[in-house]
Formats: sequence, structure tokens, C-alpha cells
Amino acid sequence: MPRIPLEDNVEDVTRKAQRGLRLSDDDLVRRAGITTAELLALQRGVCDERVIRAVAPVLRLGAGQLVALAQKAWYPDQVIPPRGFAMFNTPYEDMMVNSYLVWDPRSRIAAAFDTGATCEPMLDAIAAGRLTLRYLFLTHTHEDHVADAARLVAATGADIYSSEREPFPGGKTFRENQTFHIEGIAIKTLLTSGHSPGQTTYLVTGLAWPLAICGDSMFASSMGGGLVSYEDQYKNDVEKIFTLPKDTVIAPGHGPLTTVAQERKHNPFFAR
Repeated sequence: MPRIPLEDNVEDVTRKAQRGLRLSDDDLVRRAGITTAELLALQRGVCDERVIRAVAPVLRLGAGQLVALAQKAWYPDQVIPPRGFAMFNTPYEDMMVNSYLVWDPRSRIAAAFDTGATCEPMLDAIAAGRLTLRYLFLTHTHEDHVADAARLVAATGADIYSSEREPFPGGKTFRENQTFHIEGIAIKTLLTSGHSPGQTTYLVTGLAWPLAICGDSMFASSMGGGLVSYEDQYKNDVEKIFTLPKDTVIAPGHGPLTTVAQERKHNPFFAR
């Protein structure tokens, strides 16, 4: 798979933080001690380190990490996927969206996580690996993540599951901290809401490394926009994702794979 770009650039990150903290442009200009013209330039993606370092503390962002993002100076080290894991990156309108497949290599029983814009590559992988898809787990029900759910279920007979806070038509629901098993693999549900009411991170253990499939809870060097609650999204990320072992691989809904250790150090929202 070709290198997947970061989901958010510096203007995306600053915009999310500004909106989440409910700061107007005038508020941010005044508190950061910059001009309106400088803020507008930043919002267009102009990389002025002095301006970035001025707005970072007002937006509760790590200044050094924000500068690195603006300068395109950091990209997460990529892990070597273990047996029993596949990632799919498909185009949806003007974005790319991820979906994932996890399976037990012995029994070949599998679970899918979201569908992306199309499940065709996933169906190809299921056929090639002679896998039996038992579950389709939804991180949340935004259209870009569930666009091909009906087709995947029709082709495989898998059961759809989502959070009880965000039911999906025709699907089943789960409570937080519920655990599913596919042979030697355990899948635990963690409520990481904020971007959506039932946004869920799935903690997968039993592979070569722990895996957190987190949808739009967070991304490499960013986090999901708090469409329901910015405060809840931030708090849940800190308490439920960043407390996982540092070698946990974070599999986000958009952008490349990363790890807890790398995001602790490089994510502007969390590394200060």
C-alpha cells in the first residue's frame, strides 16, 4: 500500500482546537498577540513559526509538535502488519477512509471494522484468504465509514454491531467494555465518544501487538472533531487510548497507522 498522507494539516488542527474551545477569530488574535492578517494566513496553511508558537498555548496545543506538523517534519514510523490483520484505504468524495480486517489464522474466522467507501478490496481479501466473516463492527455510523455495510453483510452473512448509543439499522448493539472473541483474539469495546454519540474504539488483543481501532476518535498527529462534544472526545482519548500500552498500534478512521508511544510524543493535542 502506498504511503497514506496524514489526515490533518496545521490549519485543520488549529481550526478543530479553536472551534472546540469556542474561540472566535477576534478572541484568538487578542489572546495570541497576533494580527488578523496573520491568523487568516495560518488558516490558509501559511507556515509562520512565530505565529504558530503564539497561537499554540491559547489553543492548548503543543507548539513544537504543531510547528513540526506545519513543516511536514514528522510522519509516524509504520509497523509491520502481523498475520491476521489487513488495512484498506478507499476514496470517499474528497477524502480517504480506512477500514480493517482482523482474523484468527488457524480458524480463519474474521471480524471487519467499518467498510470505507467500498468493501470490494475487503471482499477480495476474504476470498483470497478463505476467511469466514463473523462480525462487522462499526466505530461509528457516519456515512463514509458505513457506506458499503449492506453489501458486505449480504455477501458474507456477518452480524453488524455498533454502540448502544449509536444503533445502526438492522444491526445489533453492545455496551461499553463488552468483549467479543474470534478464537484466540479478543475484541473489547471502549466508548470514546465526542466525535459522535457512540464513537467506539475496539481494543484487539491476541495479534503480535495490541491494536486500537479507533475510527475518528483520533488520528496520527490529530484527533477527531468534537461534533458532539470536543471536551468528551479529548477526555476519552486521554483516559481510554493514551492509557493503553505504549506499543499499542492505533488504527484510525483516516490517515496512517501510528502508535500510542508516537502520539504521546508528536500529537499537538496531547503532547505538550
